[in-house]
Amino acid sequence: MKRPKLKKASKRVSCAKRYKIQKKVREHNRKLRKEAKKKGVSKRVKKDLGVPSSAPFKEEVLREAEQRRLKIEEEKEKKKQAKKEERAQKRKAEKEAASKEKEPKAKRIRTDDSESHSGKQAAPNRNSKEFLCAELNKVIDASDVVLEVLDARDPLGCRCPQLEEAVLQRGGNKKLLLVLNKIDLVPKENVEGWIQCLQQEFPVVAFKASTLIRDKTVKAKKSRIDPSNAILDKSRGAACFGNSCLTELLSSYADKTQSEASLKVGVVGFPNVGKSSLINSIKDVMACNVGMKRGITKLMQEVHILKNVKLIDSPGIVASPSNPPATMALRSLQVEEGGESALEAVRTLLKQCDSTQIMLQYTIPDYRNSLEFLTLLAKKRGFLQKGGLPNTEQAATTFLADWTGAKLSYHCKASQNQSLPAYLSEAVVAEMQSGWDLDKLKAGNEETLTGVKFPCQSSSISFVSKGPTAGLLSVSDISEEKPGAAATQGEAEQNDENNEPEQITEDSNKPEEQEQPQKMSLKKTPGHVRFQPVPIDISLSTVTTDDAYDFNTDFK
Repeated sequence: MKRPKLKKASKRVSCAKRYKIQKKVREHNRKLRKEAKKKGVSKRVKKDLGVPSSAPFKEEVLREAEQRRLKIEEEKEKKKQAKKEERAQKRKAEKEAASKEKEPKAKRIRTDDSESHSGKQAAPNRNSKEFLCAELNKVIDASDVVLEVLDARDPLGCRCPQLEEAVLQRGGNKKLLLVLNKIDLVPKENVEGWIQCLQQEFPVVAFKASTLIRDKTVKAKKSRIDPSNAILDKSRGAACFGNSCLTELLSSYADKTQSEASLKVGVVGFPNVGKSSLINSIKDVMACNVGMKRGITKLMQEVHILKNVKLIDSPGIVASPSNPPATMALRSLQVEEGGESALEAVRTLLKQCDSTQIMLQYTIPDYRNSLEFLTLLAKKRGFLQKGGLPNTEQAATTFLADWTGAKLSYHCKASQNQSLPAYLSEAVVAEMQSGWDLDKLKAGNEETLTGVKFPCQSSSISFVSKGPTAGLLSVSDISEEKPGAAATQGEAEQNDENNEPEQITEDSNKPEEQEQPQKMSLKKTPGHVRFQPVPIDISLSTVTTDDAYDFNTDFK
């Protein structure tokens, strides 16, 4: 009933009417349940009883079920991401079309004519390999001294033979100098061994870049450390070691050359070895952009550090796709280019390390494969998705960031008796070491090693190096390179996820035709547990052997 002076009727109902409605609803639901019971239809979901404890291989069955569930979740996530990207591209295209329609017709015609008649080419793509190779060649041509920055955790893997050969073949008496960066992440004995090994070819400078360089515009906070006790601050990330030795070495060489122009020093190396951090540490100002992500530096950049010395920053060397998968995974090269997933890169890296050292470093229990390791790491770090599921993709990204960044401590053993490469000879080595004050360099390295706080041998992961990394320096090399060998090798190495390796015994007495069906039966199909039957020989030859029991004989 609509009361006067009110726009809407009241929704209030008497209690008798409300109770009557509730009773009718209960009777209706009871009637529906009875009919469903007669038809045999049940809405109750049967509870999953799981795998009984008495079942054989219970752990393997549960592990395979978990892996299948994780794969299904990954596929769903990939489909969601693809749909999001598709919608974003569609919205972008619609916005561009709407903005073009809003422009006046005369303006659109004028812009189209200017684009067609102008002879100007489009701006080059700075992320392309051709552009990065061209910039690297510019740095090599413009520099008098080339500093090849090496990661102390894997110095041999950071060397590029193509780059060193190109520097030696260029004219102008160019010098090549090796800088061993990130020495604070490697045990001291390992650093000394690598310095002795690399000094047989080129002069080596030990260096530890500062990780807390501020911009000029940012005001520095007041230090709470007593100036008299400033030695204690040397172990921190803000301290830089080796910069005085390197600057004195370059300034003395510039004085010896006696040229009017300043000495140009090119800083080259693979991504994430610390090229821009080295320049910032020497300049003591944020002159170059740095970050965890590779490829931040796209163009060559000149930075004056002294009156007669100028440093040139360069983009990272483009790695050849023919390198081993472990080398590419260590630098996260194929992951960021979209060549492989982060899970495959983690699987490749875990093969090169001892599992006990990985367990101690990340404080996780024992694992059988890379997927189980990432699941445990995700639970340890709290990387959980909706429903409490571990986010293995985020755990893999974090693991790779630890290896490529300046956080994780791992080391490779220095080779004792290493022969000279094909592009080096004793005369070339003597020429590269001439002109430098080697005594001052040795004293500077010793001073650097005494000041840095090194990790102990037990807390560092031992890693197996795959040798020098091949790089690309020209566009022709990019077109000729084919990643076929690396891809086939990667496919062959992906079969390590089986917990128990297949064992096939070879018997010379059996023909090959009888061995083939046995090999085919041992192959595991994904997602199913296959039990290998044990062959039993029931021939008469086994019955009538000398060891058989004779019931006719009375043994007393």
